[in-house]
Amino acid sequence: MRVVSGIQPTGNLHLGNYLGAIRNWVKMQDQGECLFFLADLHAISQPHVPAELTANTREMAAALIACGIDADKSILFNQTQVPAHSQLQWLLNGTARMGWLNRMTQWKDKAGKNREGASVALFTYPVLQAADVLLYQATHVPVGEDQKQHLELARDIAQKFNNDFGNGEEIFTLPEPIIPPEAARIMSLRDGSAKMSKSDPSDMSRINLTDDADSIMQKVRKAKTDAEPLPSEKAGLAGRPEAENLVGIYAALEGSSVDAVLRQFGGQGFGAFKPALGELLVSSLAPITERFSRLRRDTAAIDAALQKGAAKARVLAEPTLERTYQALGLLR
Repeated sequence: MRVVSGIQPTGNLHLGNYLGAIRNWVKMQDQGECLFFLADLHAISQPHVPAELTANTREMAAALIACGIDADKSILFNQTQVPAHSQLQWLLNGTARMGWLNRMTQWKDKAGKNREGASVALFTYPVLQAADVLLYQATHVPVGEDQKQHLELARDIAQKFNNDFGNGEEIFTLPEPIIPPEAARIMSLRDGSAKMSKSDPSDMSRINLTDDADSIMQKVRKAKTDAEPLPSEKAGLAGRPEAENLVGIYAALEGSSVDAVLRQFGGQGFGAFKPALGELLVSSLAPITERFSRLRRDTAAIDAALQKGAAKARVLAEPTLERTYQALGLLR
């Protein structure tokens, strides 16, 4: 089992990143070989400030390590230090089809009505995502609901390349999705119908992993809710997205089920539930925040960790890249 996954270094991690993905990455380290990368090449598909990208890449690396990603158990690196990612993307561009990319939901969402003004990198972003996982012969890729289409595209590209150029051999492994049953879908504290996001202009919409105890308690206290008490079973949360979100956060942090949380708090109002949730958040995130604060100041150590991971990743990437060049008839 070889797991490959990445995250864009676009700012500090928040609770949604941690409960929805990173915590599961930490568990996967003991289940197979894992490569986790900072997708800095993906980050330049949208307008960005170069100095901020450099700082965010280091900060994201520090945050991942603080959350429990162990550079001795896993391979942690940033894309830029492994040129094979962009090399393989170009080679796969000959196999990917315009029609496939035009149908990508995220392309439609991010480009909006100004498709002519969007960058080519944004359009071909899914091909780089395919290269990210096919390069390492990944057997499994953790995906959320919004990334299923991208993994399906990676499989389509791999299958077509194998059929067109494999001469009966499998050049690329077709990766399978991992959708952990305990992966939490964390929503905004201000709008239970929208995902918690770094891009939301309101900092009150999210719990950042850098927030101190007072900030966390304040954000939970001001989180949007309704006037009804909590139900005694999960079915009673239907049509109550904000209540469902807060109960889901509590269950995810505690490692229990929504029904178990409601058995404990059913019939009580948010005046009782919110302080309990805030205290659980503070106690759960405090060790991460403390480690992160210490790590982020040591840029030399962060750079060394990324360089160490990149060296390992380059070794793993080379055989696949070489086979791809050969399959295409390219001389190196």
